[in-house]
Amino acid sequence: MPYTAATWPIAVSVLPFPSVGPDGTHVQDADPSHWQAAFQELAELGFTAVDLTDCWVRPGDLSPRRLDELAAAASSAGLTTPAISVIRRSVIDPDLGLENLAYSHRTLEAAARLGCEVVSFGLHRAMTDSQKSELWFWVGRGHVDPVGDRETWAKAVDRLRELGRHAGELGLLVSLEMVEDTYLGTADSAVRLVEEIDLPNVGLNPDIGNLVRLHRPIEPWRELVAKTLPYANYWHVKNYSRDEDRRTGLFTAVPATLETGLIDYREAFRVAIASGFQGIICVEHYGGDALSVCATNASYLRTRVLPKRDGYALGRSRVLQGRQAPRSVGAPAATAVAAGRERP
Repeated sequence: MPYTAATWPIAVSVLPFPSVGPDGTHVQDADPSHWQAAFQELAELGFTAVDLTDCWVRPGDLSPRRLDELAAAASSAGLTTPAISVIRRSVIDPDLGLENLAYSHRTLEAAARLGCEVVSFGLHRAMTDSQKSELWFWVGRGHVDPVGDRETWAKAVDRLRELGRHAGELGLLVSLEMVEDTYLGTADSAVRLVEEIDLPNVGLNPDIGNLVRLHRPIEPWRELVAKTLPYANYWHVKNYSRDEDRRTGLFTAVPATLETGLIDYREAFRVAIASGFQGIICVEHYGGDALSVCATNASYLRTRVLPKRDGYALGRSRVLQGRQAPRSVGAPAATAVAAGRERP
């Protein structure tokens, strides 16, 4: 049965939480009560699911005992953990690629133990000094994947396919996050990468907010949506207010709610549904009270955007979709079940 506004799984990112506590202890090494307190804060905002973004806690570097403690902390707050997002661990990094690949495999194993549905990977690398020095890191210049380098492109295809096969053995989806200046930095390149990997459980995380926020010319967001949504199996959603004056070369963007930013998510979700998208949605935001904005964004999706009734016309995706059993918001957490929808 297709998801509706009441049953669509909407996770919240843990990006707003600091990775180091007031006492200097890294959250990775914190007592489970610290994790539980964070999860409880998310639950009090109305969330029932969380994306374990690994800049907060790295599930791939936790022991089995600690993973069980992490799962118990989330469960005690009434949260499921359907997704992990691996951040800035490019498997084609010239220096750290093999190390990042091994870490990515460990993260897949951890995701399976946690009962996740999807793991999101990207090709973005650690922040440069330029990015670290800016108020908004996307204003700075980051690393750039070499355009036209067949060897590096082939390495990306091979290593991401390797992760996709491992994920398939574990019953997981792999979603590739779109980020600027990587082989996932344009619609055409991202689609080509997925097509060359050619595994049904590997799709796109069309986080087009990552591209809309750039202080330079960008692809029109509608073109990004039209080209990438047929391959989407997970979706980080966020929005930005954007201004351009091409005559003077002015390009600027700042974080906004889903409702008020440049991207019309009502229109984007029409395209998504017509493309067969039934993946988990993850709300993100940078700046200010980011968690409250995430809660506002989740409410906007449920009350204004997502279909209220089932029976709507759902297209056919080119990749496998989710396996999570639909449940009403506020209902007891359910274990994910194998219910993948095959591509044509």
